[in-house]
Amino acid sequence: MINAFMSLKFHDGEEDKIKIDKLTEALLKAGIKNTVMARDVEKYGEATLPKGKKLMIDYAFPAMKASDMIIIEFSEKGVGLGIGAGYCYANNVPIYVIAKTGSDISLTMENLATKVIFYNDYNDITKAFLKIVKQYKK
Repeated sequence: MINAFMSLKFHDGEEDKIKIDKLTEALLKAGIKNTVMARDVEKYGEATLPKGKKLMIDYAFPAMKASDMIIIEFSEKGVGLGIGAGYCYANNVPIYVIAKTGSDISLTMENLATKVIFYNDYNDITKAFLKIVKQYKK
């Protein structure tokens, strides 16, 4: 199983929890286990970080660096997504950008990405990553 860090622009609410669940399920079908800060560390707003700890520096960056790849859901842009992509690029972690068909991918993100994958539904993500996993060399 490949380990991926997955980032996305997260908004509190049931809709984004469902999106994370559906993306996770699509990736698992392709042989990829993911880590998502909103779900795994922040517990969807229920967890409190220990005093003096910072989400990006103390949790996200180490998880990114330890991952086989980062998957960035970029249908909606966010500063944190760009920071994570830059960090992964600097640390030689392959960057896969996924976005709903028709989304605007910035030239900067496109240049950092190992591959940009557009999707209409979650099955498109599974199909794309099944091909990537077959070619993936650890």
